[in-house]
Order: sequence, then C-alpha cells, then structure tokens
Amino acid sequence: MPEEYLKQTSALGNLGRPQVAILDFGSQYSHLIARRVRDIFLNNGIFPLFFETCSPQVAILDFGSQYSHLIARRVRELHVYCELYSCQVEATELAKHEITAIILSGGPSSVYDKDAPHVSQATWDLIKERKVPVLGICYGMQEMAHVFGGTVEPGTKHEYGKAMVHRTEGCDSVLFQGMPQEFQMWMSHGDKVKKMPDGFKFVAATENAEFVAIENSETKMWGLQFHPEVTHSPLGKNVLENFCINIAGAKPDWVMTDYANEFIEQVREKVGPTGHVIGAVSGGVDSTVAAVLMTRAIGDRFHAVLVDNGCLRKDEAKNVLKRMREDCGVNLRCVDAADKFMSLLKGVTDPEKKRKIIGGHFIEVFQEEAKKIEEESGACDYLLQGTLYPDVIESISYKGPSATIKTHHNVGGLPATMKLKLIEPLRELFKDEVRELGMALGIDEASVWRHPFPGPGLAIRILGEVTPDRVKILQEADAIVIEELFKSGHYRAIGQAFVVLLPVKSVGVMGDGRTYENVAAVRCVETTDYMTADFYHLPYEVMGTMSSRVINEVRGINRLCYDISSKPPATIEWE
Repeated sequence: MPEEYLKQTSALGNLGRPQVAILDFGSQYSHLIARRVRDIFLNNGIFPLFFETCSPQVAILDFGSQYSHLIARRVRELHVYCELYSCQVEATELAKHEITAIILSGGPSSVYDKDAPHVSQATWDLIKERKVPVLGICYGMQEMAHVFGGTVEPGTKHEYGKAMVHRTEGCDSVLFQGMPQEFQMWMSHGDKVKKMPDGFKFVAATENAEFVAIENSETKMWGLQFHPEVTHSPLGKNVLENFCINIAGAKPDWVMTDYANEFIEQVREKVGPTGHVIGAVSGGVDSTVAAVLMTRAIGDRFHAVLVDNGCLRKDEAKNVLKRMREDCGVNLRCVDAADKFMSLLKGVTDPEKKRKIIGGHFIEVFQEEAKKIEEESGACDYLLQGTLYPDVIESISYKGPSATIKTHHNVGGLPATMKLKLIEPLRELFKDEVRELGMALGIDEASVWRHPFPGPGLAIRILGEVTPDRVKILQEADAIVIEELFKSGHYRAIGQAFVVLLPVKSVGVMGDGRTYENVAAVRCVETTDYMTADFYHLPYEVMGTMSSRVINEVRGINRLCYDISSKPPATIEWE
C-alpha cells in the first residue's frame, strides 16, 4: 500500500484505546458495519467513550473577518460538512481530521503588518503533504501571496461594495465553471496583490484590481479578492460549490437524518444503559429539538425542566407542557417560580441587572430541581445544553469574542459544584439546520418554526420596572400580534416578532372619555442569521388590524407603534 495513502487516511491508534478498525473501500454499507459492531459492544455491556462528528470536513481558518460565519453557512448549504477554526490553530489539531479542503477567510489586518496573523508553517506543511486544496478569500488570498513569493501593498483606491468581475480571455478555471464571462461580486478591501506569488496565474480582474482571482492548479491553490459568501455576490455560491465539490471532491452528504442517528448512538454509548441526563427547556426550537433527540436516545432517563419565571408568553407554560409531554413524549416537569422572580425584580429598571437577576435565580431553581431528580433516580451525571454553532464560532474565532453588547439571552454557566458533564447535540449546527433537524425528527411544524424567545423572557421587553400587571398587559398584546401574523400569513416570513411595552404614557380618547395609558411598539424583523436584520415590511392593513385589536382588547394600552430600525445599528431586542 502506498505510503502517501497511509499518511492521508490512516488514523489508527489516535483514540488511544483498543478498537475494531474498519477500512473503507468506498462501500455504501461501510457505516453499517461500524453500527453493527457497536451494537455488539452495547449488547454485551461494553460502552465506548463518546466521540464527536468524524465526517470529512472543509476546514475554514478564520482571520477575524465579520463574514467568516457566512462562509461556514454557505458551505453547509451545499450539504458539505465544515468547521471553523482560528487561523492560528495547531497543525496537530487539523491532522486529527479528514480535511477535504481548507478555506482561508478574510480579515481586518494587513499581511505586511508586524502583528498580522499568519498560518503556521506546520499547517502549510500538512497541506502540502496531504495535497489539500486551498481557497483564500480576501485576506486569505493575500496571505497566500505573502507566503509564496508575491507582494501585497495598499491599494491607491479602496474597493468596497459591488464590483463587476471580468474573467481573463480564454479563462477555463474550474473555479468559474458554468459561470458567465462577467459577474457581480462584493468587494471589501484596501490592500491588493501587486505581484503574483510564484507558480500562480491570474484568471479574473476588476477595473480597480488586476489580480482579483488567482490560481495554481498544480499545488491546488486558488485566491479570490472578493467575498463569494455574502448575499451581495449572487453567483458566490456557485464559486464555493465549484471549489468544495468539483475541485476538492467533498461529498454533499451532510443531512440531518444521519446527524440525528449518529448523535443518538453517541449518547447511548456515552450515558450507558442506566445513566440519567437533565436539561432545561423553554419550548423554543433549540431546546425542543435537543430534548426530543435526547428522549429518542434514552427515553425517560432524560429529565427536562421548564422554569416558569413569570415572564413567559401568555399560557406558555401550559402549552409547552402539552406540546412536549403529549406530542413529543418528553419527560418534562414544570417549576412555578413566578412569585419569587417577581419579588426579585421589584424596583429594578436596568436591563443588565434584570438579566443577571433572572439568570442567577434560574440557576438556583434549576439546581434545586436537579437535586430532587438525583434523589429520585439515584444519580444524574450529564447536563443537556442547547449551544449552537454561532456560539462556538464566537469562542474560537481569531481575536476572541466581540465586546459585550449585552449578556447573551441563552448562554450561561451552571455552578461548578454541580459537576455535570455537558452534552451539546446542537453545537455543530446553525439555526436553520436545527429547524431542518426538527423536521427530520418529525416535530410539528409550528414548534420547529417558532420565533426565538429570550431567556429573561418578557422582562427585557418591558422597559422599566417589571410588575405582574405590566407582564399581563404585554402578554395580551403579544398574543394578539402573533395571532394576526398567523392569520395574515406573515409569521413564517418573519425571523422574529414581538411587542415591547414602553415606559411612556400617552393621551387618548376612548368613547367619551380621556385616557392616559401605556405606549407599546411592535417589532418584526426578517433575518437568516440573527447577526444582521432588517425591519419587516408589514402591510398597513395588517398593522391597522393589530392596532385596533390591541387598543380595544388590552386594557392599559392606547397607542401602538411599529419599529422600523435595522440591525445594525439597532439590536433586535430593545434591551
């Protein structure tokens, strides 16, 4: 067997424990051999250690670009599995995986700066040894030029926005296969390649930059000055598809049914036949999908806990109990802690204090319930958590997490004294993939397509002090708005919709009397990633129906406004 083949594919001995090694010669049944062998282990009381997704992957090295997560999303949309790493990831970490291709992201630095980030020599050696195709985007292309003998300099003109890219005469680059001679792409750069790296040729240009796309087909390296991952590059997905599938040979086999089956097997192996898992649920799509997955894996040995903090939507606790217990078969209990939360929030108006109070007491309530479950079941060693891939990206991206704008709604740590081992079934998925997984699991459409709801609940949609009376007013108004969105057919087209109760009163007239009541605002946004969002253009007649119903049916509101700000500069939530 050729030595090169062993270098590229063998991972024997990496797990550090005895194993049955299955050598795959491309059979469609190879994965079934692995599953049957694991079944034999399980049936004989042998439970291997938990393992993570071992699918072949496209590795995206992040240089701090605001668009890095979009590269990952676009690759996943091709049904190709990918993961995002810091550009300074160790080569030994990459070597643990079957890397089909590497994409170098953009970034805010200049490659010639003293402290500019660079790919390590060990990683370049790994790329050469395994003959991994590489695509450099913006800074990533300049990094390739810098490393392989080219020159990068500040451009005389910065190029931001839409630009027409022209392929060179006779260009037959596989990267642009099936694309026209001229196409629109999105530019965002100040530097540009002045001298091409050794062995490369340029295959596309713009009016402002000669070397907009370069390639070295012998070493399997391509560079792009533009950003194919953004929606402003209409044919960008074609470029990424050509690279990932046609050039790198990545298989478009990343599907949610396989992901679910793999996770269920992993959990059964990790938890064993008697282990128990606890997890908090909110009724949102993330916690619902995670809870259903866990229930499919270990049944009633998964204990779900819903904490009613008094700031949920109208009838939310009752509806979640019915939906998750009866429809999804989840072993769920509800803790009514509304009175305690309300007493702690009394007199508090600062939004960050509200979040910390609710988050802190939630942990206390959850910890108390976990103790009860442990006493009933004997032991509970694992905690289910609904971390999504954007949270993972934020923690590993170059330059580290962004400055805190506000405490994240759904991410928080439990005390170390609980000593629970984490199980995070959604940590490799984006929100749209979680929905796709929910549909694959047979969860009802209404649950899968529910809009996100913040952990602190209505407390951060009530500007000012949170009181039981103000919660009730907001619950009623919010229920009417959501009902009208469903009736008018706009709910699914909206990424998130809710009502905000303002700390403002206005004069009104109802019947023959003067009123002086609260002002509320409706917020509807369209978004795919929740990192950017635009206000939803709701028809006036729908707004009119909402306004009429809220003002007439909800005592305490006499004026309804519509929020037309986008993110950025505004955030989606008001607090």
